Amino acid sequence: MTNKPVLVVMAAGMGSRYGGLKQLDPVGAHNQLILDYSVFDAHRAGFETVIFVIKPEIEGAFRTGVGDRIAKTMAVHYVFQDKADLPAGYACPADRTKPWGTAQAALAARHLVNGPFAVINADDYYGPHGFQSIYQYLLAHPDRPDCHEYAMVGYRLENTVTENGHVARGVCQEGEDHFLTNVVERTKIVKGERCPRYTEDDGQTWHDLPGDTIVSMNLWGFQQSYLDEAWARFPAFLDKALAENPMKAEYYLPTVVSQLLAEGKARVKVLRSSDRWYGVTYQEDKPTVTAAIARMTAEGLYPEQLWGEM
Repeated sequence: MTNKPVLVVMAAGMGSRYGGLKQLDPVGAHNQLILDYSVFDAHRAGFETVIFVIKPEIEGAFRTGVGDRIAKTMAVHYVFQDKADLPAGYACPADRTKPWGTAQAALAARHLVNGPFAVINADDYYGPHGFQSIYQYLLAHPDRPDCHEYAMVGYRLENTVTENGHVARGVCQEGEDHFLTNVVERTKIVKGERCPRYTEDDGQTWHDLPGDTIVSMNLWGFQQSYLDEAWARFPAFLDKALAENPMKAEYYLPTVVSQLLAEGKARVKVLRSSDRWYGVTYQEDKPTVTAAIARMTAEGLYPEQLWGEM
């Protein structure tokens, strides 16, 4: 594959809160999905190759519902996130039903990636600016001999909340020159009356978060070294997971990042985007997303037909 940055799309999740395969639920006037707009923005930014990480059971629907039309414009590849895809000497518990989280999702693409790559969720709308900035950063910042060079796009928290429930966000902590020092996961954030707020005790107490707080939406930029590091660290994760929570433990993409930061082996530039996030976390979110896409299309940000005839 090319050494230009490639796009890896994590699309294996089924969206249990939403009640269906939300990746294949249209939001555009010509049956476009949220994913169409993200990949379209990535292509405009310079990405020429996309790798979809999916489950085997949705391959047919995903190819016809997404990949075939994008393949008219970009190189499209598919890989499967398989719960049995583990380092040698490890086996998935027979009763486990789910794969092993976002780090394992990224690792599913390890045999196709041999250079810089960006990672996104399939069900989030990121806006064009994030893809532009991360593509240019990856081109300009290869790994140094003494340090891995990564990046992530940070969004203003107030631009990433829903009217219809709570969301989980990674709150970014930064040091000098906007390099990431830590990501603190807040799993229950609501819009709030004055500003967003979060709870850690199921709503007994709430804490305000300023609207301009920078949060991660899982738009990351890595070099191939990330995959090498994540695979090398997988056994240590599994040793703990299999002993303590074999059915549900997940190997998260930011966990590997945090380990590398703590060890001084990597640095992560936080690139800011002022674009508004849209996503269908809940069924009630869909009208808002559909209206936003229609408005942006009317304003000329997107053509009516993203990939030619649908």
